[in-house]
Amino acid sequence: MTAQHTTNNLKGILSLCAGVALFAMQDTIIKALSGQYAVTEAIVVRAFVSFPVLVALVVHHGGVAQLDTPQWRTLSLRGACLFVSYVTYFMAFPALPLAEAIALFFVVPIFVTLLAGPMLGERISFLAWGAVIVGLAGVLLILRPGSAIFNPAALLSLLAATTYALAMIMARKHGGNIGASVMGFYQNIVYLLAALAIATVFMALQVKPPGHPSIDFLVRDWVVPSFRDMGLMGLCGIIAAFGMTFLTYAYRVGQANVVTPFEYTGMVWGVFWGFVLFQETPRPTTILGMALIAASGVLALRGQATAKIH
Repeated sequence: MTAQHTTNNLKGILSLCAGVALFAMQDTIIKALSGQYAVTEAIVVRAFVSFPVLVALVVHHGGVAQLDTPQWRTLSLRGACLFVSYVTYFMAFPALPLAEAIALFFVVPIFVTLLAGPMLGERISFLAWGAVIVGLAGVLLILRPGSAIFNPAALLSLLAATTYALAMIMARKHGGNIGASVMGFYQNIVYLLAALAIATVFMALQVKPPGHPSIDFLVRDWVVPSFRDMGLMGLCGIIAAFGMTFLTYAYRVGQANVVTPFEYTGMVWGVFWGFVLFQETPRPTTILGMALIAASGVLALRGQATAKIH
């Protein structure tokens, strides 16, 4: 490897770690707010704050004319998949320890591997199938189905991972000529409109929280947030815009097979913030499951690279 490649990969790793750390902060904020507000309210505030930042990025990376794209339907559908992903991901927070909710979401590479075959026509290597098996073992260790500690809310994180993987496949299939800022802009618009629509329906039907923390987070009535909480919701919008910028830069300058494994630093942040702010101590089986999920992600990445080579 040349010195230039080494330097670029180091920049990519540092940028990716910074982006992951920012998104871990967002997750922590959402969990802290999940007992008082509706998830749709937090998403709307985040979308409003992100909007001018994303417009500035679009202008900087080619101008607003690129928003008039014939692929707007595909971009909107991808945004809808990501909206479902983030809503279900956030809904898991009030019912699960932060580390578990984050760790289960990191099975995304497994689902990408499984979907790449039928949707992209990619051959799945034996190494990738091995990654799927290792990752599923990690998931089972965290979920502990059939035991007294199994929490059905964990399935929300898995649903979030599935829809996020679907969005990634769509980006790989249709997004070759579309800039990341344009994708982010459409994504943000869908977040805003979908969250407003869902909140309006729940309020019109006068749906009442049933008492489950995850469902309550979805259907709870909007309330006027305190100045502090409004600031935290707005901060999530800034975090989202800059976090995505860091991640995009990381994959632009670094080699994917080198920088991607560092996404799993998000699990470390989940353990750290969960312990510091919420007094959550992960079980030994959770730690082992997280290690297996991280290993499966690295194997899946190498399996995809092997499939492309052959």
